[in-house]
Amino acid sequence: MAYEGDTQAADPIDRSDRPGHIGLVLLLATILVGAILSLRYLGSDQAQPLILGLLAFFAMAGVFFLFAIAIGVMQFGTKSVRNDITKLMADTSSDGLIVIEDDGRVVYANKAYLDLAGSSGGDIRAVERLFTGAPEVSEAIYRLAQSAREHRTGSEEIRLSPSLDGTQEFGWYRVRVRALPRNGAQAALWTIADVTHERERQENVFQELQHAIDYLDHAPAGFLSIDPDGNIVYLNATLASWLDYDLAQVGSGGLGLADVVPRNVVAMMTSFSGEPGSVRTETFDLDLRRRNGQFLPVRLYHRIAFGQDGAMGASRTLVLNRSPGLDVDEGQRAAEVRFARFFNNTPIAIATVNRQGRILQANAPFTRLFGTLPRTGEGVDGPLITDAFRDGEGAQVAAALKAAGESRGDIPPLELHTAGEKSGSVRVWVTPVSDNAADGEAAILYAFDTTDFRKVEEQLAQSQKMNAVGQLAGGVAHDFNNVLQAIIGYSDLLLANHRPTDPSFQDIMQIKQNANRAASLVRQLLAFSRRQTLRPEVLNLNDRLYELSMLLKRLLGERVELDLSHGRDLWFVKADVNQFEQVVVNLAVNARDAMPDGGKLVIRTMNLPESEAARLHVSGMPAADYVVVEVSDSGTGMDAGVMEKIFEPFFTTKEMGKGTGLGLSTVFGIVKQSGGFIDVDSKLGRGTIFRIYMPRHIPEAHELPDDTKPETVKKPAADMTGQGTILLVEDEDPVRAVNSRALSARGYTVLEAASGVEAMQIIEARGAPVDLVVSDVVMPEMDGPTLLGELRKLYPDLKVIFVSGYAEDAFRRNLPEGEEFNFLPKPFSLRQLVETVKQVIGK
Repeated sequence: MAYEGDTQAADPIDRSDRPGHIGLVLLLATILVGAILSLRYLGSDQAQPLILGLLAFFAMAGVFFLFAIAIGVMQFGTKSVRNDITKLMADTSSDGLIVIEDDGRVVYANKAYLDLAGSSGGDIRAVERLFTGAPEVSEAIYRLAQSAREHRTGSEEIRLSPSLDGTQEFGWYRVRVRALPRNGAQAALWTIADVTHERERQENVFQELQHAIDYLDHAPAGFLSIDPDGNIVYLNATLASWLDYDLAQVGSGGLGLADVVPRNVVAMMTSFSGEPGSVRTETFDLDLRRRNGQFLPVRLYHRIAFGQDGAMGASRTLVLNRSPGLDVDEGQRAAEVRFARFFNNTPIAIATVNRQGRILQANAPFTRLFGTLPRTGEGVDGPLITDAFRDGEGAQVAAALKAAGESRGDIPPLELHTAGEKSGSVRVWVTPVSDNAADGEAAILYAFDTTDFRKVEEQLAQSQKMNAVGQLAGGVAHDFNNVLQAIIGYSDLLLANHRPTDPSFQDIMQIKQNANRAASLVRQLLAFSRRQTLRPEVLNLNDRLYELSMLLKRLLGERVELDLSHGRDLWFVKADVNQFEQVVVNLAVNARDAMPDGGKLVIRTMNLPESEAARLHVSGMPAADYVVVEVSDSGTGMDAGVMEKIFEPFFTTKEMGKGTGLGLSTVFGIVKQSGGFIDVDSKLGRGTIFRIYMPRHIPEAHELPDDTKPETVKKPAADMTGQGTILLVEDEDPVRAVNSRALSARGYTVLEAASGVEAMQIIEARGAPVDLVVSDVVMPEMDGPTLLGELRKLYPDLKVIFVSGYAEDAFRRNLPEGEEFNFLPKPFSLRQLVETVKQVIGK
């Protein structure tokens, strides 16, 4: 141990103070000096003997203590011993240690630091002077010095070229600094460790790893690793070259198993199950897909390890190239490749089973169709084939396998269902294997997924049934409209001849009111069959719902809360406003009846862009822009059986006499006839949501609704009388008779015809045009559109009014484009007939 006066560089430097030792020495020296002075000044003759004795004793004690301390016989306190041990540890440390106070004075430096710094005792280089050179070195030392000034701990690894001792091309050093409180002041302890050999070992290990990766990358076989999610986490260069992929795409989410393997194989390779801690190896012969779309025939050895929790880990998959020219037996190799291609890429699921009904081998479509089946028992060949089908259907499969074991070739196909929650329909064929051994292959199963076919069959049957009901409803409505037309017409004639005070007046009114109620039911039937008359116009549904809200509140009552939520900047649609209101009212009434104890009805609108519509998968709805009207309630909800029938006419869950069963069928018909779509979502106890999708309409400038224009109600003309000749064409005698009487009573000359042929005969015999033709649309021999075409040949400017119980669009397509005519839907009152005739003739 060397101190400030020493000059040996090999020894550590300690410039710390030792106030405890120095103070003691000063105390003893003071006693000695005091004793000597006392003897000198007092004199022996003047001092008392006792005082002289004490002074002599102190003088002798001082001399003794000084001598004992000098030769090391006496030491003071255990702290000094402990400090010497700590210092010995620092002196002999292999790491360089240096203590520097805040003012820059070096307090201590051990031998290891002096050796690293090459310093002599009189010239100790601080750390900042020791590490200089490259900018990154200076920056690291600056960060550490800043930590020292702020009394914080810091650590850096510094690469210095050349090394500190100059014997190596470069050296690695780990430099640390930490605060070191010292006698009320602050100092910093710097520690420097030479880690060059440690870094060299790391670089050697890295080089060995690089060589191993290089060997694997350029091996003559392909290798890849696949995680349980189907992502390729590693791909060697050989396989990447075969597939023409860039290795930079692998391991960063850029390449997945589905990019190189047929999709029906992906599910099989990522859905294996095994015992915890086990390892499973599967072999696949298939075609990998190159980046350019071409195929590469390969054989995969797919090895998977399962964790202690049974979870599947990343695979180790070896890939052998089976391309032509790479195999010794070309014929056998080509045959294997062709068979593997057919076996794994066919849309039919194929599996071989033994006599015990256990699966020995299965292709990828089989796993995709039936999923991963559980293995039961130890050392078994495979899962039971009966576990692949719904409970109760295993007996049919067992019987077919028994017939196959008897080599019967007339086994009929089986119509079965797959097991599990997502059960689907499958058709299964079982064929025997003639040369099967006792425990070998006994039969081959071929399964074809018929779920979609079954759904299409059911939808077709439902569609045919609904079309038949719709045609029946439309035909009944048309014929019934004629009956109602006669009833309403004759009721109007009777009312015109009876005063309100007449006892018969109220009876006639009852007849007319009931006829109007029947006409309302007919309109619902026509709406269901999509043959009702629509008057489409450009609408903002937010405005219409706001105007309808007061009526809805009265219909819902006090126990049901109505919440209207309007979408912002709602697009326009084109629809019949009256029919749209009927749709909303019908849905609201149904929702009210589903909430007998009260609840909440929410009606909201929103825009649905084409991109979002494409993701909804609503049946039959193409991707386009739509305006959505959503009607949801908090009622009792519906089960799946009821939801399948809600749009059928006359189907209702209400009590007898409380519903006609035409409400939702009318809604369905109006929405479909308007070009929209409807979807329903409901669960028992959780309410029901109806969503109506109306196509977006981009209006022309003249089609924009004029919100500032006040609505005017068309007032009937005060004078209903008129003059002119009217040709009335109607095949129903009662309807023709009552309409003729009404028009004749108003001063018109009426020519009657029971058919279109008869009407043409009247016009030809007359030799001159009439002022107006009022014709039915559906008539025997010659219908209304055909009659109009023949009349236009004679008189192009002839005015025509068509009357029909069917929709105007139903016969407009049979007319030339741009044909002008007027339309009056049945049933109508005589007043409506007279008003329409008056307006058309007056044009």
